[in-house]
Amino acid sequence: MADSTQLEIDFGPLEELINDDTISEIMVNGPHNVFIERRGRLEKVSLSFESDDHLRSIIDRIVSPLGRCPDESSPIVVARLADGSRIHVIIPPLALVGPTLTIRKFSKYVLTFDNLLAFGALNEDMADFLKACVKARLNILVAGGVNSGKTTLLNVIASTIPAEERIVTVEEMAEFRLMHEHVVALESRPPNIEGKGGVTVRDLVITCLHMRPDRILVGELHGPEVLEVLRLMDKGHDGTMTTVHADSPQEALERLEMMVKMNEPNLPVSYLRSLIGSAVDLVVQQNRLDDGSRKVVRVTEVSSVRGGDYDLRDVFLFLEEGYDEQGRVKGSFQARSVSARLRRRMEALGLNLPPEFVAVMEEETG
Repeated sequence: MADSTQLEIDFGPLEELINDDTISEIMVNGPHNVFIERRGRLEKVSLSFESDDHLRSIIDRIVSPLGRCPDESSPIVVARLADGSRIHVIIPPLALVGPTLTIRKFSKYVLTFDNLLAFGALNEDMADFLKACVKARLNILVAGGVNSGKTTLLNVIASTIPAEERIVTVEEMAEFRLMHEHVVALESRPPNIEGKGGVTVRDLVITCLHMRPDRILVGELHGPEVLEVLRLMDKGHDGTMTTVHADSPQEALERLEMMVKMNEPNLPVSYLRSLIGSAVDLVVQQNRLDDGSRKVVRVTEVSSVRGGDYDLRDVFLFLEEGYDEQGRVKGSFQARSVSARLRRRMEALGLNLPPEFVAVMEEETG
């Protein structure tokens, strides 16, 4: 878990990069190699440090106000700044290139569906459908690879939760930025040097059930908390949302299965698949494409398990169609169909599916 502070921090030579809003991530690989991510693409910058000692002094200046300082006994430091930016430090002898620093900057702006539409991350039908799914209280799993924008996308989706609902968020490192008035944010805590006082994400998931949540949002799933999240989804906490690292909806469900088995090896696979198939209603797959752009490439409905396999129905797909002259990925979003069960669930709430989507659905179902 991360520490945070409200103190002013001096980033030294990195100050210019920190203040550049077009830069989303800063990677310092030893004193002479500094890279940044800008608009989804990596590039090397001319900035460098005089020596390992110079870089170490800057790192210490950044993390010491957080009450952390890397040394031989603790060569890895993970921390969170007051603005939500994440700091990761690893020093020699573990880092062979010299002191290594990674800063994932927290955006100053809270994105909305309008922003995602402007970026071309999805289309209006997909946005309308996801908003309807939130109102219908579907349990949503956002999947994606490293740095694909899973948490940002989930934050956008969750922004449409009705204002009167009470939201409890659970994260290892707080990243959600909801503008709702009634939000209780919980963050895990690592044990101290004596191995005591730790509070895990699993502990917080169990605790939040007693806090009268209308909605529960859980940060990226990693381990023991997965079974608890699936159980709360399956036992009436509709509208729960979370994320997982995966490159496809099928892989997302298989990773949930794997993480549960790692901690509960005696649970039958048939039980797990039945639980996952019942708990998760929708998988929203966001990928980072070759040109650095991030797109919602699949929205997939999860139905009951059939014959031991997950029954998945693609509601929307992004189909790549090559590259334009600037090297950007071209493609189109295509509407597919939903099950009659989901259609009835939405209609019962007076929620209308996008017209184009209904036409495709009716054509496919006859």
